[in-house]
Amino acid sequence: MSLTTNSEYGARPRIWFAAYQLLWHLLLPLAFIRLAWRARHAFSYLHHIPERLGFGYSKPVTQQDIWIHAVSVGETRAAQPLIEAYLAKGEAILLTHMTLNGRRTGKQLFAKEIASGKIRQVYLPYDICWAVEHFLKTFKPKLGLFMETEAWPTVVFRCKEIGLPLFLVNARLSERSARRVNRFGKAGRALFQAFAGILAQTEFDAGRYRSLGVQNVQIVGNLKFDVPLDAVLVEQGKAWQQDLHASNRLMVCAASTRDGEEVIILKAWKDLLLSNAFSTPPLLCLVPRHPERFAEVADQISVAGFSFRRRSEWSGVPSECAGLDIILGDSMGEMPMYYSASNLVLMGGSLLPFGGQNLIEACAAGCPVLLGEHTYNFQQATLDALDIGAAKRIQGELLLTEPIALMESLKELLSHTGELRKMSEAAKTYSVKHQGATKRILAALDQQTTR
Repeated sequence: MSLTTNSEYGARPRIWFAAYQLLWHLLLPLAFIRLAWRARHAFSYLHHIPERLGFGYSKPVTQQDIWIHAVSVGETRAAQPLIEAYLAKGEAILLTHMTLNGRRTGKQLFAKEIASGKIRQVYLPYDICWAVEHFLKTFKPKLGLFMETEAWPTVVFRCKEIGLPLFLVNARLSERSARRVNRFGKAGRALFQAFAGILAQTEFDAGRYRSLGVQNVQIVGNLKFDVPLDAVLVEQGKAWQQDLHASNRLMVCAASTRDGEEVIILKAWKDLLLSNAFSTPPLLCLVPRHPERFAEVADQISVAGFSFRRRSEWSGVPSECAGLDIILGDSMGEMPMYYSASNLVLMGGSLLPFGGQNLIEACAAGCPVLLGEHTYNFQQATLDALDIGAAKRIQGELLLTEPIALMESLKELLSHTGELRKMSEAAKTYSVKHQGATKRILAALDQQTTR
């Protein structure tokens, strides 16, 4: 596939890129319809619409910032130690997102810095030439850092063409994603080769990027090990756990569950309670990954016949959990509390083929983790946690209609509190052992941008 070098938008795969731009223009009305549809549950989806087209910024830009793009919640939390490190060096930050929840998380984490102007928070525009062009001309960042898996072709190619160093940091790439990139042939590989550099989490990830022909790849570890837990939430969780233990009650947190997984978990939980294996029945804290599904999951819990309460309706007094089967964690930003209150975490995204979710935060809270088989998005982190004894996999085949394997794995672990305590200590060791990615990333970026 040839590259064009004589257009306004410079060197990029010509035919593929033209088709990509045409597709974006055709789908643009659907993007706004989707936002309007989501606004049924949260009107905030309709806020800042011009920013999604590269316009409508409320304040003039007076300086060149470090630009950090964190698409959603997980990436924004992962970026926290990196953002704090740059703020400590006196740098101003341009923080961009694609999702409403990512923007909410950024505002929650950095409310003071946003109010003072040290951080400017906007949406990254849709990946259309004229929108991206206006965005870059408006902000003129001096360095761009995309978190984890983000690689928007228009942005990446344009940054290369104008000489803006754009790095993919805390980068990860699963085997499945690597195969998808290779399906696009030279065009797909050219996208990742256009980054100024890729700072990968693990050797697995680095190897996959190198297989795409990327030359400048370094292994720096995972920023999520450096993310501090909110101390207030941790203390609230510990107080909750103490109250539960006073009544000899254990708690399992089913964290970041995805569509279809709640049905499996609720069936297994009902079987567990009916087994009468515990003198005091354990409590389940069920936390769906996506807030727009809170009402749907509440309906599922109700139909299944459980006694439950929403976190949003709960004052936070632990004794209010007495007599409940389930707490529905319909809140944002409180995972450290849920983890610190729990004796075991069942990690969502791993029961069905979603690739798993981040288990690092749970381990940092000293909470053992139970995993399904689908953890390909966090391959190295999962292997390390299993190897050190901080996590275990569900033993046996996980069936949708009769999830006996999940029920038996839960019963086995909850019946052996001594084993849970050993796993808890291993989880803390695992969390501390892998810290330090922030320093390595800063050192790598300083080295490469001062050449």
